[in-house]
Amino acid sequence: MDIDLKDKVPPHNLDAEQAALGALLIDWNALSDVVTLLHSDRFYSFQNQVIYEAMISLFKQNVHGDTLVLINELSKTGKLEQAGGTAYIAGLTDTVPTAANINYYVDIILDCATRRDLIKMSAELKASSFDKSNNSKILLEEAEKKIFTLSDRNETTHVHGMTEIVSRTIEIIEKNYQKKNELTGIPSGIARLDTMTSGFQKSEMIIIGARPSIGKTAFALSMMETIAIDKRIPCGFFSLEMSYQSIGQRLLSQVSRVPSGKIRSGMLSTADFQKLQDAAGKCYNAPLYIVDTPNMQLLDLRSMARRMKVNQGVQIIFIDYIGLISTENPNAPVYESQSEISKSLKALARELEIPIVALCQVARDAEGQEPNLAQLRGSGSIEQDADVVLFLHRDRKIVEEKNPVQEAKCIVAKQRNGATGEVEMMFLPSYTKFENRAAEN
Repeated sequence: MDIDLKDKVPPHNLDAEQAALGALLIDWNALSDVVTLLHSDRFYSFQNQVIYEAMISLFKQNVHGDTLVLINELSKTGKLEQAGGTAYIAGLTDTVPTAANINYYVDIILDCATRRDLIKMSAELKASSFDKSNNSKILLEEAEKKIFTLSDRNETTHVHGMTEIVSRTIEIIEKNYQKKNELTGIPSGIARLDTMTSGFQKSEMIIIGARPSIGKTAFALSMMETIAIDKRIPCGFFSLEMSYQSIGQRLLSQVSRVPSGKIRSGMLSTADFQKLQDAAGKCYNAPLYIVDTPNMQLLDLRSMARRMKVNQGVQIIFIDYIGLISTENPNAPVYESQSEISKSLKALARELEIPIVALCQVARDAEGQEPNLAQLRGSGSIEQDADVVLFLHRDRKIVEEKNPVQEAKCIVAKQRNGATGEVEMMFLPSYTKFENRAAEN
């Protein structure tokens, strides 16, 4: 049965809003308990929004507030009248006798705000659905995105006690004990690297650095061949530099062992065609999901990664490369932008509980030398936030046409929970692919 919402007032509870503000004025320390849960736009009343924003401003300044301090802050910013005036603010503490029930008041405010969000979202989806020019599949995708965003917004921060921590840790140790020598994380396909890291672990940010044209993308694609095509582990790949068609060609070259140059030129033999067809059959249903948007905004990347986790069930995400991600403030210094991106990707890895592997360029002045942590481009924050930092190194002076196989190495420069060292590999220029050394393969 349809309900006429035209004249209905959106869900709200002004008593709960006033009680929450009054409780905070009685016990200012309670603000630290609710600041991560309650944002100003969750209030229905505009004047209550203004009051709460002033409280947050005082909190950020480490000022212990009360009624007089709050009134003074609003007066300085010229927002006292918008907040209802001195009499309204002074009367807030009269609405509640104690701050003991602050969490109860906050729950009521958040519940009403969520209902308003759902009503607004439903109205927007209804209007879009009546517009026949909109594709229904796109509408479904938008609906999923909005629901996910709304659900994500209501997530809260939890404090974990030792009872929970020890129980969870023992559970993980028991699982590892049962597996014995099996990897505990996602395999890279490079045997010695997997031995050192036990695979790429959940919630970790892994940085792969190299000078330009050394093979960062090739290394990532080599690992994704193992992960998505061989092991059938769902994998996401954000390519900010190459198109999905180019990635498809390189993957087929790797799997089929048909040189990428022959694929590009079309100079293929009958045997090459057969190899490519066999490789295509192997890759066809592989759980590899590619986004090839150039200069992607950080906010969009995070949103798309969340949807990949929910819709495709990805267990690892690659980003090629970190220097091409855009932030909301294009005029910010490079250091600040890279720091924001680095911290955001680390937070995303923890939120989704999957490893995120981000490629990063090393300064060109490192040409001919083994790269090190100080040469990561953009920001020291990348080194600080990363759980694992890997560097690729090989001699580019070797003429590739005369050397179908080249020596290369992966330098484990940082591993927060393990050893550092070097892993020797082989690079196959014809297929732009990294592999284990022959003895290990």
